[in-house]
Amino acid sequence: MKKTYKINEIFYSLQGEGFFTGTAAVFLRFSGCNRRCGFCDTEFESGKNMTAEEIVDEISRYQSRHLVITGGEPTLQLDSDLIRAIKAARFFIQIETNGSNPVPTGVDWVTCSPKEAPWQVDRIDELKIVYQGQDVEQIAELLPAPRHFLQPCSGTNIPETVSYILSHPRWRLSLQTHKLINIQ
Repeated sequence: MKKTYKINEIFYSLQGEGFFTGTAAVFLRFSGCNRRCGFCDTEFESGKNMTAEEIVDEISRYQSRHLVITGGEPTLQLDSDLIRAIKAARFFIQIETNGSNPVPTGVDWVTCSPKEAPWQVDRIDELKIVYQGQDVEQIAELLPAPRHFLQPCSGTNIPETVSYILSHPRWRLSLQTHKLINIQ
């Protein structure tokens, strides 16, 4: 019997957050998460079981070869078998993780949006924090990354987030652009 992964959804859109904002991308959303964040706006419990081959067939239907693997928490299921199958189809793999687990080898870009500690993520290309007034400098010390983004929490604290960035210019603003322009 072939191994399966529980997939919440696969869709094609523009990356709405962080470094790759505006990039056409295929989104692979895994089901399941190991954190329960009060502000989470993603339904990630439901899904269907798919083999690596079925996943690659589905994501290959789209024009872009930029794949954003997200969840829930994708490191709970993503493994070397699936990464090899995706790479064989010539995809650039970006993962969006809460930082709770190490990232499997073969992922090209790691976006860490840390939630509660402890964190075990072993490399980060961009740190994207949902800003709620927490000590982001302490988080950045614990989770070193070359790029730093602050994202208002559900758009409710934009002035506070902008003010923080103006006082701490190593941070860049990340808005949920996909929500602002009403796309998935």
